[in-house]
Amino acid sequence: MDLKITDQRFVVCGASSGFGEAISRQLLQEGARVLLVARRGDMLRDKFSHFKEQTEIIEGSLIYSETLDKIEKSVNAEETHGIVLNAGGPPTGTPLETNMDDWDSAWQLVMRWKIDLALRLAPYFKQQEYGRMVFIESQSVKQPLPSLTLSNSFRAGVVGFVKTLALEVAKFGVTANVLAPGSHETPAIERVIQKNKASLNISFEEAKKKMEEDIPVGRMGKSEEFASLATWLLSPHAGYVTGQTISHDGGSIQGLFG
Repeated sequence: MDLKITDQRFVVCGASSGFGEAISRQLLQEGARVLLVARRGDMLRDKFSHFKEQTEIIEGSLIYSETLDKIEKSVNAEETHGIVLNAGGPPTGTPLETNMDDWDSAWQLVMRWKIDLALRLAPYFKQQEYGRMVFIESQSVKQPLPSLTLSNSFRAGVVGFVKTLALEVAKFGVTANVLAPGSHETPAIERVIQKNKASLNISFEEAKKKMEEDIPVGRMGKSEEFASLATWLLSPHAGYVTGQTISHDGGSIQGLFG
C-alpha cells in the first residue's frame, strides 16, 4: 500500500529508542521527512545517520518549555503533517508504594507536556485544515496493571483529553488518536520485568517468560509491528479514524472493547 506520505513532514517525540525510534524509521523508509526529538541528540545523529537528508533534530527534554518552544517554532516555519507524542513512562509501583513527589513528577512526564504541545500545535493543524496527532500511551488505559499506578492514572487522563480534542478539531481535517501498546520488545518493558522479578523472587528470564505466557499470541510484540500501525494512522488513509484508543497487545485486553 502506498501510504501517500512521501515528502510529508512529521514530528516524532522520544525518537531515540523504543516506539519513537521504530516509528521514525518507518516514516523515513516511506519517504517522509522527520523532525526527531529526544534528550540524546548524539544517539539520534548516530542511529539516523543514513537519513541525514530527511531528518532534523531537536535535542532536549519534553518536560521543559524550551524544548516545546523549539518544536512549535519549527512547525510554524515549515509545513508539517503530523506529530507523534511519545515519551518514557514513570516508575513502577503499587498505590501504597508511591508518594506525592512521585505523582508530581509523573504528571510532568506523562501528561502535562502532551497537553501543552497539543494545544500549541492543534491551531496550526486547524488553520491548514489537515493534521494527524498520535499519542502513544499503554494498554493500561483499558485494563489497569497493578504495578503501574502512576501510568494507569495519568495515561487515562491523556485519553480523556485526546477524545475531547478530537471532537473539537475533526471538522477541520485534523485527527487525534491514542495507541495503547501491550508488552513489546523495547527497553521500557524491562522496568516491568524487573518489578515482577523482584515481587515474585524469580529470575529476569523467568519473569519475562511468565509475561509472555499470559499473552494470547504467546510472545511480546515487535516495535516494527507497532510502528506500521502508527504510520498508517499518520497517513491520509486514516482520515476517518479519530478519537479512538487502539490496542496493540497480542490479545491481552479481556474486555469486549479491547
